[in-house]
Amino acid sequence: MGTQMGLLHNMVCLRVFRNLLKHKLSVLYNSKVIKSSVNTMSLWVDKYRPKSLAKLDYHLEQAENLKKLVKTGNFPHLLVYGPPGAGKKTRIMCLLKELYGSGVEKLRIEKHHFTTPSNKKVEIATLASNYHIEVTPSDAGFHDRVVIQELIKTVAQSQQLEVTTQKHFKVIVLTEVDRLSRDAQHALRRTMEKYVSTCRLILYCNSTSKVIPAIQSRCLAIRVPAPKEEDVIQILTNVCRKEGLTLPPELAKRISIASKRNLRRALLMCETCRVQQQPFTPDQVVMEPDWEIYLRETANAIVAEQSPKRLLEIRQRLYELITKCIPPDAIMKGIYDELVHNCDGTLKTEITQLAAEYEHRIHLGQKSIYHLEAFIAKFMSIYKHFLEEGLDAMMF
Repeated sequence: MGTQMGLLHNMVCLRVFRNLLKHKLSVLYNSKVIKSSVNTMSLWVDKYRPKSLAKLDYHLEQAENLKKLVKTGNFPHLLVYGPPGAGKKTRIMCLLKELYGSGVEKLRIEKHHFTTPSNKKVEIATLASNYHIEVTPSDAGFHDRVVIQELIKTVAQSQQLEVTTQKHFKVIVLTEVDRLSRDAQHALRRTMEKYVSTCRLILYCNSTSKVIPAIQSRCLAIRVPAPKEEDVIQILTNVCRKEGLTLPPELAKRISIASKRNLRRALLMCETCRVQQQPFTPDQVVMEPDWEIYLRETANAIVAEQSPKRLLEIRQRLYELITKCIPPDAIMKGIYDELVHNCDGTLKTEITQLAAEYEHRIHLGQKSIYHLEAFIAKFMSIYKHFLEEGLDAMMF
């Protein structure tokens, strides 16, 4: 769901990644070339990520507007939003490079420690350069408000060394802003106003529906739409050409459709196809992530039987998904999509309202397994009652 987010929909199953790693290691071994090179082992998603606004492949008009924004000198707080895999993080990094130059690419991982009002110690990792810092405050759970206030305060109190050649402000990139608690968002609103002279905030998320209006009104909102299918096909073809491969148009189109216009996912799928079979063929199978297949099987098991024994089995499957770092939101959405697809039309409205209620509870609480299991138990109750009523109606 940023960085992690980028995460979401952004996850490669472990089996696919392992196969990819084995393939690249075997290539190195067979050619007797062992290099300590980042590009040799990096995924295509990272290897061919554009480094500047001029090298972006789509939404070119938006890229020009971002260039103009940097040149004006009056740089505001930004709220960047759009679907997963649309290119939000890439555009933010290109924008930072436009502001500060190549120095923003020299990143380091830093550990920050905070003390809550109840004297609890909270540790959070950040990614930083000399000009910016990137953090996911929602990783701190209920203590995200403390992270917001203390981190921004620390960054804002440090000044740039050479203000004549550098911008007079630093940039703080906050990911997954839509996951922040209400208290943290209100604290962020106050902090944005207090330290506006020494730092700028770039917030990014998938949707602004969970961001309070007070924050939205203090930022310049930039929506990054998902690329068109034609754009995805063109990028896949170009990446394969750079790798010395020929991608059949039929396969590129099927990958584009299967990825649902998520460019990160499309590149991962394409690289997985390359590991499976080389050279490419037009009728080649496009693999789905294992966790999505597992999720579909889980939903089918819920529809097939409604009993305490089946609910216990589903709980184990949910634990399996959560321990593999599949976000609770993705689990809820995947199960909901499959259940609605298998339900009668009269139940769809009720199931949709139920899913919305329990998804909201997931964000309010800490233990997502409780709310996922409660949603499934409630669905089982409703669906079993619906089947029994239908059976009675047929008998009489």
